Formats: sequence, structure tokens, C-alpha cells
Amino acid sequence: MNSTEPATAHDLIGRLASSVALKTLTSEVLTGSEPMPEARLRRSAEFPQQGAGHREAEPIRALCQEAMRRFRDESPTVSDAWLAPRLHYVLRITRVEAADSGLWNFLAMCVAPDFVRWRWGKPQEEGHRSVGQAARYCGSWHSQCFSRLWWAAELFRDGGDYRPVEIACKNQDVLNTVLRQELVLHRPAAQALVRLMLSGVTVTGRQVNGLAKLAHAASSTMIYEVLAPDEPQDTSSLQDWIDELDQAPPAPDGRLPVGPNDGRVAEQSITTLVKWFERLAEVAPVRGKKLLEEAAGASRPVGVSLDKPALSL
Repeated sequence: MNSTEPATAHDLIGRLASSVALKTLTSEVLTGSEPMPEARLRRSAEFPQQGAGHREAEPIRALCQEAMRRFRDESPTVSDAWLAPRLHYVLRITRVEAADSGLWNFLAMCVAPDFVRWRWGKPQEEGHRSVGQAARYCGSWHSQCFSRLWWAAELFRDGGDYRPVEIACKNQDVLNTVLRQELVLHRPAAQALVRLMLSGVTVTGRQVNGLAKLAHAASSTMIYEVLAPDEPQDTSSLQDWIDELDQAPPAPDGRLPVGPNDGRVAEQSITTLVKWFERLAEVAPVRGKKLLEEAAGASRPVGVSLDKPALSL
């Protein structure tokens, strides 16, 4: 049973159980031949107790509307880099709260189902947009439409600086592959990957993917926490930033917002891993690299060498 009156609940963010969400995501709803039953789902949703940290749904809705307007003439994937930092800024939750799939189910199915269809749907002859995977509405944290963007912002931000998030989210291989790896849980490693993308060492999705896989494999034998230590984030500052939600200005459209001032990553740690990753990039397996070199007229060595490039710090 809901803890608020229906009129109030309509304006708040709640949680929608995955069991309810999955039953609703029929083939008809996914293909767009039937609308998302938002009103019925809201009646099944749970809302916070009075005074227990209410969050309004309208700012999220407004962001999604602006993203669809701003990128209406471009591929919907382009919206990821714009929306991720602003979603993180507006929602203001802890990682514990972000681990609750019910929150993301609610946003996708009760607040902005049209955005999910716009972002992930494919046009059909009948004029509908068909979403191929139910996971875009209700799925794992790295697949669900809004969860993946929030976690990308959380893992790639440098304290209150969202610029690394914007860079990371412009590459779909970061969101689709790198985000799933434990490597980016180490803040210096996440920032080092962004630095390499910015410097041009890794530009294409294949390069980023190849480097991330090799760096992740190397982390099993090399302790990145020792090589590039990271100070714990300031949880008090983070909580202060969350508590200031009601007084915070809206997320700006044309410039990046400012995130929580909970500590930036040490520059020395980032520099250390940038140098290490640059060495890894030289030998990182890149699918199709041979074909690309041949197409570019790259010179091919005569004979075969069994020597492997050495990696050293």
C-alpha cells in the first residue's frame, strides 16, 4: 500500500518491484503496440514515508524531455553524454540507493517510458518504436536505461567535475563494455582511461575496449590500489550535497553542473596509471586492427617474430 496520497504520489519518485515490472513488459508493450500502463503501475509502486527524503519526479521528466528535444535530429546515443552528468546531479542519491533496481524501474516505466522508447527503440512500419530488450526498462545496472547513465557519472566523475563523465559517455564501448569491469571502480584507473581517450592514445571504440580488457586482465596480478593509491571519498561532503537538493539550482542545459565536493583523485595516481596504460595500449588486442592497417597502407614486417613486447614501469 502506498504511504502517500495519490495526488502527492503522482509527483514523487517511488520504487517499482521488478516482479511487477517484468509482468508488465509484454511483447505488446515492448513493441509499442500497447502503451505503458503508467497509472496502474503507480498504484503498485511504493513511495517513501512522510519526511523520509522525498524526491520529485518532474526534474527527471524535464531532463528527458530536453534530451529528446535537443537531440531530435541526431542519433539518440548522442544524448548519453549530455544526460548522464545531469541525471546524477538532479537525482542525488548514494550508491546504496542506486543499487535498488526498484528506483530505476520506476523512472523507466512511471516517469519517462517515452524516453526509453526514444533512446532504445527501433522504428517499425506501423509507426511504433520497438524496444528489443526488456532490460532497458527493468534490468541489470549496466543495461537499464537510467541506471547505466547514473553509474557512469558516479564512476567517472572527478569529485564535482563532470567533464570526465562527458568524455567517457561519448564512447559507447565505455558504456557497453568498460562500465561492467571492476577496473573502473578504482577512481585513478577510471580517470586514466579518460585521459587516454582525451589525448588520442585510444580513440576508437575498439581501441578503448581492447585497452580496458588488457588493463582489467593485468589488474589480476598488479594491485592498482598500491601502484596508484586513492584517498577515500568524503562521505560527509557527499551527504551535505545530497541534503542540499531542495535548494540546488536546476541542471543547466548549456554547461555542465557541479557535482559533490567529496574529493578529487590524486594527480600523481592518475599520471602513474596513464603511463602504465600507454604501455598497455601498444600491445592491446584490437579487433580488426590488421585490416585497418592494411587499408591505410601500413608497412608489413617481413617474416614472423616470436618476441613479445615487454611491459615495464
